[in-house]
Amino acid sequence: MLNNLIKNNVLYCFLLFLCIFAQNKYQKREILHIILTSMTIERSIIHQLNEWKNRIDRKPLLLFGARQIGKTWILKHFGETAFEHCAYFSLDEDNHIGDIFKTTKDPRRIIEQLQFLSDAVISPGSTLVILDEIQECPEALASLKYFCEKAPEYAVAAAGSLLGLTIGHRDFSFPVGKVDHLDMFPLSFSEFLKAKDERLYSYYASVLEPQPLPQIFFDRLSEVFNAYRVCGGMPEVATAMLSGDMQGVETKLSNILKDYRLDFVKHTTPALANKAGHVWQSLPSQLAKENRKFIYQLVRPGARAREYEDALIWLQNAGLVYKVSLCKESRLPLKAYEDLGVFKIYAVDIGILRCLAGMSGSFYFTPAEQFKEFKGALAENYVLQSLVMQFGKEQHYWSSGNTAELEFLLQWENEILPIEVKSGISVTGKSLSQYTKTFAPHLRIRYSMLNMKQDGTLINIPLFLADKTKDILMATRTI
Repeated sequence: MLNNLIKNNVLYCFLLFLCIFAQNKYQKREILHIILTSMTIERSIIHQLNEWKNRIDRKPLLLFGARQIGKTWILKHFGETAFEHCAYFSLDEDNHIGDIFKTTKDPRRIIEQLQFLSDAVISPGSTLVILDEIQECPEALASLKYFCEKAPEYAVAAAGSLLGLTIGHRDFSFPVGKVDHLDMFPLSFSEFLKAKDERLYSYYASVLEPQPLPQIFFDRLSEVFNAYRVCGGMPEVATAMLSGDMQGVETKLSNILKDYRLDFVKHTTPALANKAGHVWQSLPSQLAKENRKFIYQLVRPGARAREYEDALIWLQNAGLVYKVSLCKESRLPLKAYEDLGVFKIYAVDIGILRCLAGMSGSFYFTPAEQFKEFKGALAENYVLQSLVMQFGKEQHYWSSGNTAELEFLLQWENEILPIEVKSGISVTGKSLSQYTKTFAPHLRIRYSMLNMKQDGTLINIPLFLADKTKDILMATRTI
């Protein structure tokens, strides 16, 4: 009954009103939590969290991911649905909680003291203990080692806005080998589709073999995909899109970008913050070129690698960008043949990248030729996000001097699959043909807005089916 009421537009707008005029950021978070919960966007990572819960050799969990992708929400949701009790502690909201970890290393003593601060019963097996913003307390991060060694019966999960930056930091004793790691990403198209249209998602989930889709399903999936391309995968932004709040989409994306810039200042030195800001702002110009290779002089005139390399690493560790290295050779393992000095940089989310470029969502529906390169860049960014979620962050691309270039090389089950990305229905180009003549791959992939089709060794996958790539590849093994 409550969920039905919350989905009512009147109450939804009332909650947004409360959020805007909330007295502090903590009240805002709680109201946003209610709004997001009411939209019931099911995240696929919940299956991985359940697998972690049921593992015999379970260790404390560290959840990694960029800011604003819903780490806190998913852990709370997981705790409330998969456990009898959920005990949530934020080391950012209450600095005094950190004192508990500073005074003892005994995990049972820590639990005993945390119990005094929580309304939830904290008991082994039936309670999820969430330590949010754990990077704010080095002692809390170090304590995970002792939970692993001395109190493995407790389910402990930790997250942080910039947790990736703490690894290797001199002030942090990282519990190497004593924690389980899990990466979280922005909302995928398939997750967005499920929240938007459950029946259409059921059809989408049934697609396995590389056969053409009936036109009615192709058209409907394309329509939802257009909405997703506008908003991207940040949950709060996607929620606004699902509710039809187009102004909210733009406002929320803009606010996230402002938060990211504030992070540069808060979590780095002034000099590094300045450099990180310049690299971040250069992303649209880096990707707007036909050759999307990262060029330091586009960051600032006269810039050199040694001046900005640390800023680029910071952005990677913060989860804001992906680095895709060049491989001139197509040999296994690709990691052994990458050129570390030549690479491309993509954003964590296509909605963020569009907003960073100052483009309104309507540009997707504008046939203007001057947008061709950037539409292609956004399509590549989207495909990369999907590949990362399915196959991992280590992705590469191929180039043969100035004569040919393929967007990605995918290493999958001891095979190398060349990948070409097209943003529309025009699929002319010589690069894939040149690669084929040189390396004769067993299978090739092209993403475009043409219908699904396999023509010999080439599989054309519609962009909106990128999340199904692994399933499609598995199906080709049985055909």
